[in-house]
Amino acid sequence: MQLWLRDFSAELNFKTARSSGPGGQHVNKTETKVTLVFDVAASLLFSDEEKARLRSQLRTRINKLGHLSISSSAGRSQFLNKKKTVEKFYALLEKVFAPQKVRKRARPSQAKVEERLQNKKKLSEKKESRKKIDD
Repeated sequence: MQLWLRDFSAELNFKTARSSGPGGQHVNKTETKVTLVFDVAASLLFSDEEKARLRSQLRTRINKLGHLSISSSAGRSQFLNKKKTVEKFYALLEKVFAPQKVRKRARPSQAKVEERLQNKKKLSEKKESRKKIDD
């Protein structure tokens, strides 16, 4: 799936707030924290199957209203934080829609099976030799 060919700019909403943490007067008077809000249910760019996949894989990040929220307050400017949230959004979508690897069942080699059986036999003999002999 080629997500970079889709233009999400019309469906992304941004909210700003005052960031927490150190920064003195600057952090107290500027709204640099940016929260990206994406309405999964109302999106026109995803099919119903894709929306279901998004909801199932991001169920801990989507609220009851069906909104996906991503925040950033790492930078000192609103622009950098907005850019960071968009990058996080695309990275999250790439992770969700990445093809799943088929798990191949691993089988131990014949040599490893033999080695395990030999070790079991040695341990068994050692424990057997510790037993008391009753007449």
